[in-house]
Amino acid sequence: MRQRKVISMTKPIIDDALTNLYSALNFPKTLIMADLGCSSGPNTLLVASELVKSVDKIRQKFGNDESPEIQIYLNDLPQNDFNTIFLSVSKFRKNLSNQMVSNNSSSPCYISGVPGSFYTRLFLRKSIHFVYSSYSLMWLSQVPEMIDINKGNIYMSTTSPPSVIKAYREQFQKDFSTFLKCRADEMVSEGRMVLTMLGRQSDDPSSKECCYIWDLLATSLKDMVAEGLIEEEKLDSFNIPQYTPSPKEVRNEVEKEGSFVIDRLEVSEVNWDASTGNNLNLSEEEDVQGYNMAKCMRAVAEPLVLSHFGESAIDEVFKRYAENIKSSMSREKTKLINVTVSVTRKG
Repeated sequence: MRQRKVISMTKPIIDDALTNLYSALNFPKTLIMADLGCSSGPNTLLVASELVKSVDKIRQKFGNDESPEIQIYLNDLPQNDFNTIFLSVSKFRKNLSNQMVSNNSSSPCYISGVPGSFYTRLFLRKSIHFVYSSYSLMWLSQVPEMIDINKGNIYMSTTSPPSVIKAYREQFQKDFSTFLKCRADEMVSEGRMVLTMLGRQSDDPSSKECCYIWDLLATSLKDMVAEGLIEEEKLDSFNIPQYTPSPKEVRNEVEKEGSFVIDRLEVSEVNWDASTGNNLNLSEEEDVQGYNMAKCMRAVAEPLVLSHFGESAIDEVFKRYAENIKSSMSREKTKLINVTVSVTRKG
């Protein structure tokens, strides 16, 4: 639900980018698009659906009778469940046909899966017109290499050594620059790209707005260390491969790489729980909020925790993590910060 909320919030930016693209390419007969970090949940084909519907409305606004054929590449790491996506394509096409403004002339849409890291080349040179990515680019290609132990922490924190913060920042700079270089090779001149990632407003990479959710997991793990359920050395060698940049850092990397012009750079906020109903009393709402956020974070963090701490610790870790999240959300209004950048490939 949170992902769906972000898609909805960024839709005006996507529509603006697609409108400018469609005009700049002089009403193309084909459009090649890519959704990078597509995952395999219920929102995967929602993005494709919104892109196709947006193009169809733009075509009609310009008074063009001929719909472009649209190819959408869905990309994620090889372990992503692409089979589940492919099994949903027939239903997606049927639903899309029912939703289109004009069924008689709606854009034909073709779906393909592309397994691989978006920190490498994925597509033919100068073949892609539009790239979209949501909630993926804050994930680093690897855990940063650190010269100091990030003792008692699993991410950047106010108690992390300065060298740890520096290692995280430099890994982000390296990865995001690599991403931009790869996309620059693959995109046509005047191609557009809209990227949304978890970020922060503060200049401090260890600020609460981006690190608190991981601090709560660290607290759960430290409690288990204190009780002898997890080895302290295991905790001290565990770090989350994520970096949530500020708008300034995103701008700096785009300008430094040099292949793209920034059209829009915006910050938005989403509550930790964006899926709570309005018909609940306060106590029920807090329970649902805590449960939803804990469920979301478990889906994100479980593979990392499992591979490092083993299966025996998993249920207890996330039981405690859920309680910590619920307790935190009952005390204060907690938000996620999104940074969205829309860029154009230079000619």
